[in-house]
Amino acid sequence: MAPITAISFGAGARGNAYANYALTHPEDLRIVAVAEPDSARRAAFARKYNLNDKLCFSTWQDAVNAGKFADAVINATMDRTHYPSTLAALALGYEVLLEKPMSPVLEENVRLIQAAEAQRRLLQVCHVLRFTSFFRTLRNIIQSGALGRIISMDLRENLSYWHMAHSFVRGNWRNSDMSSPMILTKCCHDFDILIWLLGTKVTHLNSFGSLTHFIPSNAPLPDVPARCTQGCPAADGCKYDARKIYVADGNGWPYDMLTPTPTREARLNALETSPYGMCVYRADNNVVDHQTVNLLFEDETTATLIMNGHGAEEGRTLRIDGTKATMTGKFSEPYKLNLYHHHSGARESVHIPAAEASGHGGGDTGLVRSFVRALRGEADGSLSTARVSLESHLLAFAAEEARLKKIVIEMKAYRQITEAASAILQ
Repeated sequence: MAPITAISFGAGARGNAYANYALTHPEDLRIVAVAEPDSARRAAFARKYNLNDKLCFSTWQDAVNAGKFADAVINATMDRTHYPSTLAALALGYEVLLEKPMSPVLEENVRLIQAAEAQRRLLQVCHVLRFTSFFRTLRNIIQSGALGRIISMDLRENLSYWHMAHSFVRGNWRNSDMSSPMILTKCCHDFDILIWLLGTKVTHLNSFGSLTHFIPSNAPLPDVPARCTQGCPAADGCKYDARKIYVADGNGWPYDMLTPTPTREARLNALETSPYGMCVYRADNNVVDHQTVNLLFEDETTATLIMNGHGAEEGRTLRIDGTKATMTGKFSEPYKLNLYHHHSGARESVHIPAAEASGHGGGDTGLVRSFVRALRGEADGSLSTARVSLESHLLAFAAEEARLKKIVIEMKAYRQITEAASAILQ
C-alpha cells in the first residue's frame, strides 16, 4: 500500500515533530511539500525531506493556489492562521491534521468542524496526550474499577520557569492578541485528558489567575535594558538572562527556535533582534503566568487544573482519589504511576509500557499513526476527531471568561450559545 502523501503548512517545531513520522515510517507517510515563510526553515525542511523546489512555498496561500496534489495537510501554522488555512485546505479536498488550538476565536472552532463534516473530510486536532502509554495506562486503570468511584482529580501543568519565559513571555504565544489565551494554548491538552479519563461532561467551572511576575514593576533594577544583549546590570543574578539560556552550540529545542544555524555565534546574533533576546520584564507579553480552574462533572466528581509557569521541574503531575484507591502520577522522565490501595494499605508501582521515541512521551508518533490509519480506512478507538476535541476548547474559553469576569460558568448554556453564535459564520 502506497504511503499517505502530505503537505506541511509550517516548518517550525511542531511541523517537524509531526513530519518526522515520515522519516521513521516511510511506508506510511511521505512529505511532498512545505509552506513556510521563513526561508532558512523552509530550506532546512526541504533538505530533510528531499522536496522538489517547485513544492516549497513561502505561504500556505501559495500551496493552496497550486491545487490539490497530496492526500493531506499537516497544519502547524500559528494559531490565528489555523482558521483560514484549514478552511481552504478542506475546500480543496484535503484531510487535515491540525495543531491545537483549532482557533483562538470561539465561533471559528465550531465553523471548522461544520466545514469538515459538510465536506466529509477528516479534521483531527493534535491532542497528543491521548496517544501516550502513560495516559492510556492510567485510563485503563480507571476503567477497570481499581480506584472505585472517582471522587476528585487534581492535574497540574508544571511549566519550568525557563519554558514559561521561552514560550509565553518571549515566544510566539506571549500575547493573546497574536495567538491565544494561555489556558487555551497550553491547557486544551489538559482539558481533553480530563474529560477523556473521567468519561463525563463538565457542568460548571470557575477560574482564577493572572500575569503576576513578568511585568515591569518586578524588574530587578529600575534601569534594566529592553534586551539581555544590551549590558544589563542585573544579568549575573538573573535566571532569565537570554545569553545563559540560548547561547550554545548544537541542535535541539529551544535553542533552534532562534535560528536553524546550530552555533553560539549565530544564536548570539539572533538575540539582538529576535523576541527571545527581550528582557522578560520589558516584553510585550500579556498572558497569565499562573491559572487555576475548578470543574464540576455530571456525576459530581470534582477536578482542579492548575497551570503554573514558575516550576523548577517540567512536566504534568496528577492525583486521583477514588473510593477504593488513590493514584498519583508524573508525566515526565522518569514517568511514574503509583497506586495506593485504601483497605490493604498496599502500595503499587504501575508498569508503563515503553513508547516509541518521539515528543510528548511518544504521543507525537501515536497521533500521526492514528491519522494515517484513519485515512486508510483503519480507524480504531484511538481516533479523536475535531468534534470530540471541541469540548476541550469550549472549557478553555469558558475558563478564560470565568477568570476575567470572576464568575461561575454553566456549561450547558455555554455550549448552546456557542453553537448559535457559530451560525453567523456560515
